[in-house]
Amino acid sequence: MILVGEPLALDLLNTRWRDGDLLEDDAPFRDWLAAQQGRLTPPEAEVDLDAVRRLRQAVQECVEHVRAGGPPPAPALRVLNEALRHAPAYRELNWPHVLVRRGGDPTARLLAELAESAVDLLAGPDIGKVRGCAGPGCRLLFLPAHPRRRWCSAALCGNRVRVARYYRRHNATADGASPE
Repeated sequence: MILVGEPLALDLLNTRWRDGDLLEDDAPFRDWLAAQQGRLTPPEAEVDLDAVRRLRQAVQECVEHVRAGGPPPAPALRVLNEALRHAPAYRELNWPHVLVRRGGDPTARLLAELAESAVDLLAGPDIGKVRGCAGPGCRLLFLPAHPRRRWCSAALCGNRVRVARYYRRHNATADGASPE
């Protein structure tokens, strides 16, 4: 399952859900990168997935702590800052456009872009609005565009909840009990 469209840092966290992980193998990771077209510079060579998983874990810890009202843990901040240092951005004039480029190997460039998005989320005004999905067992996060949004996806978790509620209501009626 690939669910994208949230801020990039949340999309990174959402590569792991209740029964799967897009960073376990190169093929699902490449599919996730393709779904991020226009938001990430696609790496031209293989990427160290262990390094991406370590960054994801650091971002997860930072987001959890900041959402709870505390500062990010120092070890997680070190991972974020290290990713930013290994592939700093620089501007290049390509007349008449200014391009932003990064040095470093493909893994370092990807980690820097992902870490930069995490820093933007963590230091920005929207971090307090990030919510966890209300779907049973769902671990995905989202930034609601509407204050009443409760699920990572209305088509996935929202539909599961509605179907379960319908099933309980109709099973209770069929058993002779009054519906909820």
